[in-house]
Amino acid sequence: MILKNRVAIVTGAGSGIGQAGALVMAKEGAHVVVADIDVMNAEETVSRICGFGGSAESMVLDVTDDNALEAGIAAIAEHHGRIDILHNHAGAQVAGDLEQVAIDGFDKSWSLNVRAHFMAARFVMPMMKKAGKGVILNTSSSSGVLYDREMIAYTTTKHAVVAMTRQMAGDYAKFGIRVNALCPGWVDTPFNEPFIAQMGGRKAIEAYIAEKVPLGRWADVSEIAEPILFLVSDRSSYMTGQILVVDGGETVV
Repeated sequence: MILKNRVAIVTGAGSGIGQAGALVMAKEGAHVVVADIDVMNAEETVSRICGFGGSAESMVLDVTDDNALEAGIAAIAEHHGRIDILHNHAGAQVAGDLEQVAIDGFDKSWSLNVRAHFMAARFVMPMMKKAGKGVILNTSSSSGVLYDREMIAYTTTKHAVVAMTRQMAGDYAKFGIRVNALCPGWVDTPFNEPFIAQMGGRKAIEAYIAEKVPLGRWADVSEIAEPILFLVSDRSSYMTGQILVVDGGETVV
């Protein structure tokens, strides 16, 4: 198992891509800290991991609460004596163009999609520096490298994650810490509900995807889990500051 004895924190691990990533890490031997704001979702992920003999625990908190996030990460560090992997995945999708998007929605997007990633990385960094190694994976989006129709809050934050990832990678490579970003395209999860509603329903979004994505379909979360595993494991040991786009070819057309 390629992650045996490693401790991984995954935010937003109660559902969707975050859950899929947590599951695959646990299957490869990591002890996974399932961080999520929803206690039921967090416990479901932990239960699934324990069900196949994996190791996990829940950490129920709002990642935009600096005090709670710092305390949660400190408790994990004290209990386990190490934090090897941080996958910053928790995020929000808020629809609307410049004039339509709610200001508080824009602020929420920034707080969750960017600032919470920044703070979590800040809190794990001392332990990773002391260990002389560590991996941080930030979830951006294909919307972080291209235009996304009338989604200014989302695209702004996801572009920011790409820039922040590169900056972190450059600053901390000398400590043996790797930082990369994952940019998923269309993945069939409830996360897309705001955009589905904006587009006019499920049939409309599927027609849009069929037209815009060369592979002509959504991704299943399992197809994103494998790239996550690659980026957090030694299989990508010479990669840092990179942006891995997994989008069915959308960015090439």
